Amino acid sequence: MATIPFDMEVEAYFLAKEDGIVAGVALADMIFEHVDPSLKVEWMRKDGDYVHKGLKFGKVSGNAHKIVVAERVLLNFMQRMSGIATLTKLMADAASPACILETRKTAPGLRLVDKWAVLIGGGRNHRMGLFDMVMIKDNHISAAGGIVNAVKSVDEYLKQKNLEMDVEVETRTLEEVKEVLEYASGSETRLTRIMLDNMVVPLENGDVDVTMLKDAVELINGRFETEASGNVTLETVHKIGQSGVTFISSGALTHSVKALDISLKIDTELALEVGRRTKRA
Repeated sequence: MATIPFDMEVEAYFLAKEDGIVAGVALADMIFEHVDPSLKVEWMRKDGDYVHKGLKFGKVSGNAHKIVVAERVLLNFMQRMSGIATLTKLMADAASPACILETRKTAPGLRLVDKWAVLIGGGRNHRMGLFDMVMIKDNHISAAGGIVNAVKSVDEYLKQKNLEMDVEVETRTLEEVKEVLEYASGSETRLTRIMLDNMVVPLENGDVDVTMLKDAVELINGRFETEASGNVTLETVHKIGQSGVTFISSGALTHSVKALDISLKIDTELALEVGRRTKRA
């Protein structure tokens, strides 16, 4: 209010200061629309496109006050979303033919945004919340007195409540996998997916041993979807993806986000000059 005349009209450009996948373009449009519908926004890249350091990939024209009001909010979203999309793209490409999933380990209040960014990066969404799929986790199994008790209780609960919902169960050992398969072969069950948790064993040389994971996949033999979880990194995900699992889930996609550096600049020439000096453009 002190520095910018109220009637000043400017152009500002979105500037990528790192290589990566841009995400949050559609959300930025919503924010501009909310702040001032008269702002004119043009994009040279869309959600999911690759941007390189120094690229001007979007432009907004109109009232300078309103552009500066919107700037920080939309950049906070775009930087976080682009960071998630960039890592997801790397993980999804390396995981093929398995599909990469995020988890519910999202920033409080930002679950929709975080999961949207995963889709933009080429991943798939796991559960949105506790309401769209039952997941029987280790603590549930321990408290229920064993994995068969836990799965059986869920089946009975869903039947009593007349709920049609997929069920996933977490297994930690091959013995638990065998118990689940034995139960499912003799009972009507809503079980659709078996999580194979921490069956990827890290080795001292930095590699991983996926023998246990492969053994579990062979035991299941296509009867249920399979999901590998634990010790999933950019370095290990390719080997895990070759094991035959259907899905690979990674909490790191959303709980350890490294934002992609993006700016919105009115004076782009000066911004690029400074960027070259600091090796950021």
